[in-house]
Amino acid sequence: MGKHEVTLRDIAKAAGGISYTTVSRALRDSPLISQEKRQAIQKLAAELGYAPNALAQGLRGVRSNTIGLVTPALGDPFFAELTVGIQEVAQPQGISILLAVSTNTAEGELEIIERLRRHRVAGILTGASRITEQYKDRLLQINIPTVLINAQLKPHDRSLCWIANNDPNGAEQAVNHLLELGHTAIGYLGVKSRPKSSGQRLEGYQAAMIAAGVYRENLVKIAEKTSEASSKEDLGVGEAYLDYFLDRKVGATAIVAYNDSVALGLLHACRNRKKKIQVPEELSIVGYDDIVLAAYAAPPLTTISQRKKLIGTLAMQMLLKLLNDEPVEDRLELPDLVVRESTAPPR
Repeated sequence: MGKHEVTLRDIAKAAGGISYTTVSRALRDSPLISQEKRQAIQKLAAELGYAPNALAQGLRGVRSNTIGLVTPALGDPFFAELTVGIQEVAQPQGISILLAVSTNTAEGELEIIERLRRHRVAGILTGASRITEQYKDRLLQINIPTVLINAQLKPHDRSLCWIANNDPNGAEQAVNHLLELGHTAIGYLGVKSRPKSSGQRLEGYQAAMIAAGVYRENLVKIAEKTSEASSKEDLGVGEAYLDYFLDRKVGATAIVAYNDSVALGLLHACRNRKKKIQVPEELSIVGYDDIVLAAYAAPPLTTISQRKKLIGTLAMQMLLKLLNDEPVEDRLELPDLVVRESTAPPR
């Protein structure tokens, strides 16, 4: 076979069936491919007599060192800390990140992924993903290495993987902490604007409450969906629904909030009532996420930590493995209970 006849696909086949895009990146010395693999592919290409077509390379315009990062909202505290972990892996590798903001829906997220593919990014990370099983086939058709963060799909092909926190487990930890303190009338305040994650946390809450024999339907309140899913909306939810849980028919002595922003809204409402509610003396509150502001609340907020920076680090490492055609296993990470001053035994 003459030099001019050897193609990237020929090299990919000779290398054991890796993708030809991996071969292309390796021959361009892309940092997205490990040094060991780059050298092996480059050596194989030389042995086969591969001669690159400079004109074709110029026309191809592949952003070999760029990945796409999708977020549902720039102001989301969860996403901000997640990005730090991603950047700490990407930057030393010389990898650039192209940020894109989608609507808070699976459809909007998929549209952004398709747009990023047209921009020829090497791979995609999508934070706080809204994509569910029903969209998996469409995502696989897009055919670009993708890591979904906080989404779980059934077995799929090697171009797609996910990493997620075990939300039911986190909510169970929150409830069990309050049960150990002596609470039994423990409320759950969720939001309809994030049905998947709120539903999973509700599932964990219900499991723990039923196991303890103290579950009541009126202890659960799911706030109606508003115009957008945002921290501002969540703060408003906490403020709006405090009185529901304090009503005598409910009589909650503690509340597990969907996230820290909802919990901070509850704290704000407690302070601003005509007859202030003392936290934790009169009401214990547990948040979820452990955003930076949680530790600076008054009182500092007991919460469930999703270890966001670690999740970002692991997600970026998983994407690098996908780009190297290395096997990657989906990951389900256990969150941690962080006990601060917003919880105490009931009076």
